[in-house]
Amino acid sequence: MADAHDILQTAARIAAGHLDGLADGPVWRPTPPALRVGLAGQALPDQGLDAEQVLEALERDVLAYPMGNGHPAFFGWVNAAPHPAGVAAALLAAAMNPSSAGGDHGDVHLERAAVRWIAELVGFPHEPGAGLLTSGASMATIVAVGAARQRALAAAGWDVRAHGLSGAPRLVAYGSEEVHSCVRKAVELLGIGSENLHVAPVDESGGLQVDALRRAIAADRAAGAVPFLIVGSAGTVSTGAVDPFDELASIAAEEGLWFHVDGAYGGLGVLDPAIAHRYAGMERADSLALDPHKWLQVPAGVGCLLVRDRAQLRETFSYVPAYLRDDAAGELGWYSEYGIEQTRPPRSLPVWAAIAARGREGVAADITACASTARLLGELVERDPDFELAAPVETSIVAFRYAPAGSEPDEADRLTAASAAAVQAAGRAFITDSTFRGRAILRACLINPLTDAGDVSLLLEEVRGAGAALRP
Repeated sequence: MADAHDILQTAARIAAGHLDGLADGPVWRPTPPALRVGLAGQALPDQGLDAEQVLEALERDVLAYPMGNGHPAFFGWVNAAPHPAGVAAALLAAAMNPSSAGGDHGDVHLERAAVRWIAELVGFPHEPGAGLLTSGASMATIVAVGAARQRALAAAGWDVRAHGLSGAPRLVAYGSEEVHSCVRKAVELLGIGSENLHVAPVDESGGLQVDALRRAIAADRAAGAVPFLIVGSAGTVSTGAVDPFDELASIAAEEGLWFHVDGAYGGLGVLDPAIAHRYAGMERADSLALDPHKWLQVPAGVGCLLVRDRAQLRETFSYVPAYLRDDAAGELGWYSEYGIEQTRPPRSLPVWAAIAARGREGVAADITACASTARLLGELVERDPDFELAAPVETSIVAFRYAPAGSEPDEADRLTAASAAAVQAAGRAFITDSTFRGRAILRACLINPLTDAGDVSLLLEEVRGAGAALRP
């Protein structure tokens, strides 16, 4: 059996070869049906396989069928092309393999720096302990909404940690109709209930309509409910719209509500000077969720929550049983006191490495390159009679429709929705479809700085060809 050095050398060679060859192959190809069955149904071996056989099987049967998100012509969802420094650091983190709930080892101290660096990149006020890395923005949102719930019910004289929610005042949260699904999941899981997530309509760009929000809050107060949370979006899923943060922050301050910003995908767009003005007021939020594994190009599995007041998190989540007491933990205590997870993987290494390898200027240049290419795609769409822009390009998501001359809106809906799967199957580009304001759209998400003018031109040609083939 190969020793650790040989195994890891082979794994590094396979990983490097995979990354180096991505742009030369199809963006995506489906896993053959027989292989799907084989991967899912394989029997547990009685005897262990040789490590080289294990790696050969993974290279042949798994890495050969990637999602496609490392390819510069991948425009689907919000899945990053991982930065090589982040990939390498993820391997080192796995080799270290501590629990990062707390203790005195390198990762817990490095996490302080990684979180602070993220706060500095987006201009969010930060004190030590006022943030942590999570499994993703969905978990970060659950933690933030939990803290908001704790604060609101404490102000109403209710101890939710002791008594639960039975008999508690009815809380109401607010967002736009484009608010991310993780917000709904959070209010459901925390016992608030999805019927108490009240959504305001959006304007033509996908941004929340503030007047409608004000009316909803007033109506809920009149009905005896307790408004407690406003969620603003820094880059909605469908169109990449940025909500009016300054206005939302002012409403939250006037009404005594917690203001949370979902910046999972688009929060880092503030680094592009051309669109930074759209983010005015984000720094006024009580909490901000981001996903380093999106636009920061960190390997998947890392989110980040930043909060204005670290005490709110500790009051919500801190519980230290006798076996975890640590007199050396210091004033800040353990990370497990600030969120849900007890055992936490060492997430800081790939985050730190992906930022350190580029610095502020390099990260900003990558963000700016993506947003600039997205604006170019938007301009190409507007100039082409076969396409129409579904919303202004605000960040690096371009929402558009295949609507050739003479097609009725319903026919354009059918062609738009169907063309996404056809483009994916062809393998030269990858795009997904969605809906916005009742109409089918194609949404091109650009978070790979290597995506260039040639790639976006190719995308439009692929959509045009697929759409034309679908016409009667």
